[in-house]
Amino acid sequence: MATTRGVAGTAGRTEGPGTLRQRAGAGLLAAVSWLACRLPEGPQIRLAELIGELWYRLDTRRAAQARRNLRRVAAWLAVRELGDPPARAAADDPAALERLVRSAFRHYARYYLDLARAPSYTPAYLAERVPIEQADNLREALGGGPVIFIGLHFGAIELQAYVAAANSHRPLVTPMETIDDPALQRYFVRTRGSIGIRIVGLREARRELAAALRRGDPVGIVADRDLTGGGMPATLFGAATSLPLGPALLAVETGAPTWLTSVRRAAHGRYVGRIERLAVPAEGSRRERVSAFLEAEARAFEREIALAPDQWWAVFFPIWPDIETEAAA
Repeated sequence: MATTRGVAGTAGRTEGPGTLRQRAGAGLLAAVSWLACRLPEGPQIRLAELIGELWYRLDTRRAAQARRNLRRVAAWLAVRELGDPPARAAADDPAALERLVRSAFRHYARYYLDLARAPSYTPAYLAERVPIEQADNLREALGGGPVIFIGLHFGAIELQAYVAAANSHRPLVTPMETIDDPALQRYFVRTRGSIGIRIVGLREARRELAAALRRGDPVGIVADRDLTGGGMPATLFGAATSLPLGPALLAVETGAPTWLTSVRRAAHGRYVGRIERLAVPAEGSRRERVSAFLEAEARAFEREIALAPDQWWAVFFPIWPDIETEAAA
């Protein structure tokens, strides 16, 4: 990510009140969120999935991108006999692949519903709806002292941060790109701040996150997409890509315990949370340690995504250069 020009780099601070149109848009979003938090959840989920189906039919460019990426994931799973049979079948069955792509669109639409309903995610809601498969790991991670949570664009990404914040007695510090809309930026800062998430801008993220760790605060970073082009090479699902450098550097330089977290959707408005420890190499040059960490991180990403490839909504964006070169040709 890169901080949008023309707006202050600190995500918690914006310049000016914004235009009338921006303020109206933020007000509309707040009204939709207020309504979404009070209406029954089931009909909203069905509506979101219907919107995802329509999105799939209308956005052929995005569908083609997801198709290319999911075919690679499915082929990798099929060779290793991982994941569920429908996902593996997508490796060589066009109909199965298309079902996977359609499901990805439905989950992507669900992400926006999660975003609208975020203010309703109380600790009681999370405790009821989001069981953690490795609850002992979560207790260990939040047992005191600095900790790094690494997430990915997968499943209910909003709930990953909310679970960490709800179970910690300290604010969760996380970076976010400052958007070129002060009114909308204030909405995101306000809604996340209400449940204990402190947003910092990308330009000062490295400094702010390191300071948070020195204070003993937990930090959260999404690390499966290299948006700035400044990442390091890694192998993901058997092919060369690049992963963001910042999270790996933070882990290696601070030595803080680092955990991969995810929350994937289950049936009937329920979720499943996972958390696993990522080893931070202590020997070798800094570059060697960062490279080793990135490869370990990539293997952890593969394990998480294998559980529900259609919930990895990074597939709607370029991931592997070789696939993009072939598509361009």
